[in-house]
Amino acid sequence: MEFVTLNNGIKMPILGYGVYQVSNEECERCVLDAISVGYRSIDTAQAYANEEAVGNAVKKCGVPRDELFITTKVWIANGGYENAMKSLRESLKKLQSDYIDLVLIHQPFNDYYGTYRAMEEAYKEGWIRAIGVSNFYPDRLVDLCQFVEIKPAVNQVETHVFQQQKKAHEYMEKYGVQHESWGPFAEGRKDFFTNPVLVEIGKKYNKSAAQAALRFLIQSNVAVIPKSTHKDRMEQNFNVFDFTLNAEDMSAIQKLDEGESLFFSHYDPAVVEMLTGLHR
Repeated sequence: MEFVTLNNGIKMPILGYGVYQVSNEECERCVLDAISVGYRSIDTAQAYANEEAVGNAVKKCGVPRDELFITTKVWIANGGYENAMKSLRESLKKLQSDYIDLVLIHQPFNDYYGTYRAMEEAYKEGWIRAIGVSNFYPDRLVDLCQFVEIKPAVNQVETHVFQQQKKAHEYMEKYGVQHESWGPFAEGRKDFFTNPVLVEIGKKYNKSAAQAALRFLIQSNVAVIPKSTHKDRMEQNFNVFDFTLNAEDMSAIQKLDEGESLFFSHYDPAVVEMLTGLHR
């Protein structure tokens, strides 16, 4: 496993396992499978409604807690200092741990400055080891970085070969924020797994298109949290540290970038209405 060192010195695996859209019933089995494969970083969120299952798996897996890296996220409805603090304590309880390795603000809506203050306080008290954000576009990230006491350690944003977030990556590097990808396979959109460029590059190394795509992000210093409910795919996604893409391969994949989201835009008022209307 390779690690990235966050801006506060904490080490985070560059490859983790995400549990978005995994039901609470299935999640415990999936996380146990992922840990048995070798994953040590698990990414959940309040909005995924499966923090309890992650907590159960962490308790049962037999791996010491300090060898695992658990991430969760504060949802929009829990925005503001008091709501966020209450929700963070609930997340801690559901995860059945004394601490959470990384907490992110899930979306830049509601009183996210109040949310961030609660996270800063928990960080100072020691029960959150690192804090950051998710889905913050460069303008929002710069604004936050300029006015908070503790700089965000991570920004988790949609990142895959078709949306490489080059400008966002520049600003994350400038402010010392680790770039982390959600949706590294674009959820299979645009015939992702049969893309001829990815397939051809994968063949050179006896790897799949998915493995080539993950390797590209890892070599671009982007942390990844691929999700699968199938153990064989978890193993395949994990098996990306025994080959290195050359400069020609990296260049070919860089050319796939279309620079646009395949999912949503915060600049679309209908999307903001939809996201801010989701209460959990």
